[in-house]
Amino acid sequence: MTASPVRLVAEDAPDQPRPTTELTELYRGFEQELLVPLWTEIGDLMPAHPQSKAAPHLWRWDSLLPLARRAGELVPVGRGGERRAIALANPSLGGRPFASPTLWAAIQYLLPGEDAPEHRHTQHAFRFVVEGEGVWTVVGRDPVAMRRGDFLPQAGWNWHAHHNATSEPMAWIDGLDIPFQYATEAQFFEFGRDEVSEAERITPERSRSERLWGHPGLRPVGAEPSPAGTPLLAYRWEHTDRALTEQLELEAEGFAGVVEPGHAAVQFSHPGTGGDVLPTLRTQMHRVRRGAETAPRREVGSSVYQVFDGSGTVTIDGHTWTVGRGDLFVVPSWQSLSIRSEAGHTDSDSGALDLFRFSDAPVFEALHADRVQVEGISR
Repeated sequence: MTASPVRLVAEDAPDQPRPTTELTELYRGFEQELLVPLWTEIGDLMPAHPQSKAAPHLWRWDSLLPLARRAGELVPVGRGGERRAIALANPSLGGRPFASPTLWAAIQYLLPGEDAPEHRHTQHAFRFVVEGEGVWTVVGRDPVAMRRGDFLPQAGWNWHAHHNATSEPMAWIDGLDIPFQYATEAQFFEFGRDEVSEAERITPERSRSERLWGHPGLRPVGAEPSPAGTPLLAYRWEHTDRALTEQLELEAEGFAGVVEPGHAAVQFSHPGTGGDVLPTLRTQMHRVRRGAETAPRREVGSSVYQVFDGSGTVTIDGHTWTVGRGDLFVVPSWQSLSIRSEAGHTDSDSGALDLFRFSDAPVFEALHADRVQVEGISR
């Protein structure tokens, strides 16, 4: 076996050796011993700034949902496929089912009375509901209701299943760190029980995790949750909505604290540590007041957004799209993003543009490789 041929560098490139017979022989020796000289690769391996292999892209909810419905008619849920989940494939990643090199996002669809079987995996995951209700996700044998606007995280290696207890189908988005664990060769998967108990098919208003951990500012004495993932399995829309509304109300009253004028944001956090809900994924909700526009922003690492409500335009490194409820878009590493909430929209619950966001920021912060640039100011 030999290495790939050493890439020739233009003769007029700075500090490159002049092509000679002896240099060609040297490069042939490198190839035979599986060696690659840094001086021919440094521009690719160490660029001046991140050069993402992913491209900005927008997926329309109005196109995804009919395809998910059709999959519901044709594709069963059970062992083998496990989930009726349809992944977003970034057009620049060679057909892989990855939204970015580190993030996986999919629309999942469950028919009335259907069960998605129990399994577990090391990949950290969450569910976010842009519309509908009726499915309960069962994590660690704790049934958790899923409703519009709810964010439902689940740390890796927890048993989980889903069941639809209603007469209507339901769709939601899944987010996982599958590409990250795939690239680092760290993934494990295990099938669970084929049949769940009737006790797990109940439909409680509040899950056990919410009854124990869902009280703002309070933690149960003696409970020691794992720092690897939040013990709270549902973050309800009513609380998220109130927090965003009151941020913007305080701004209107002259108090500081919002991200920037007309832009409020909250981060879902681990109630035991105050950190991210999952070790590899950061999850947030943003609200941009109608007519407001966010400052162009670049970050190391990638993000996926879903429009929860409202309408507006997003611009990612020169690509501009009009977006509305349910639409998803990906922002690759170090590509500029700005968002504008459009005036004239009358169907929004909040009168603004609401967006759910998840990113790989905790990974880069742990590696001390994080960097942000807002309007030319780096930090």
